[in-house]
Amino acid sequence: MSEVKLVASTRTEFGKGAARRIRRDAKVPGVLYGHGSDPIHLTLPGHDLLLALRTPNVLISLDIDGKSNELAIPKSVQRDPIKGFLEHVDLQLVQRGEKVTVEIPVHTEGELAPGGNLLEHVLNALPVEAEATHIPESVTVSVEGLEAGASVLAKDITLPKGTTLAVESDAVVLQVLAAQAEEPSEESTEGAEAAEA
Repeated sequence: MSEVKLVASTRTEFGKGAARRIRRDAKVPGVLYGHGSDPIHLTLPGHDLLLALRTPNVLISLDIDGKSNELAIPKSVQRDPIKGFLEHVDLQLVQRGEKVTVEIPVHTEGELAPGGNLLEHVLNALPVEAEATHIPESVTVSVEGLEAGASVLAKDITLPKGTTLAVESDAVVLQVLAAQAEEPSEESTEGAEAAEA
C-alpha cells in the first residue's frame, strides 16, 4: 500500500465563495475528521491530491501547516459532474495499526464457459476490514470456465493476510447470466408475413 505525502494548510474561510477562491488557486477544500476530535478544515494541493486519489483507499500523510503530521484515508470525494475536477474531499483520520473498514475494487480474470454468457458484478467493490497502513488495492477473482447460473460469494474470494470481510460471507459478488436470445421484432415478422402473401 502506497503512502502519499501532501502538504496541507488549515483554512478559516468557509462557504461557496471561499471554496471557489481555493479552487481558482488550483487547490481543493477538504475536511479531516475522526477519533472524536474536532473536524479540521483544510486546503489541499489540487494536482497532487488528484494523482493520489487514482489509487483506491490511498493512505495520505498530511503535513498540516508544518506543525503536525497526520495519516488519513479518503472517505468522500466530490467532483464537478461535467468537468470532473475535484470540488471537495473528506478525509478520515487513521493511526498505524488501526483497523478500518473500506471498499476495495473487484477485478476478474479468465474466460467464462462458451455460450455468450454475461458476467454481472453484483458488488463492484468488496467491503473489507484491514489495517490502515495495509489496505489492499484490489482483489482478483478467477471466472475461468464458469457456467450460466454460477455465483461467486464473498467467502469464495481469497483475501490478503490481515484482511477480513466486512460483509455477509454468503453475499453474492459476481454471477453468470445466461445469454438472452433476441426475440424477432414485430416489424421483421410482419415483413415475413407480407412476403408469404
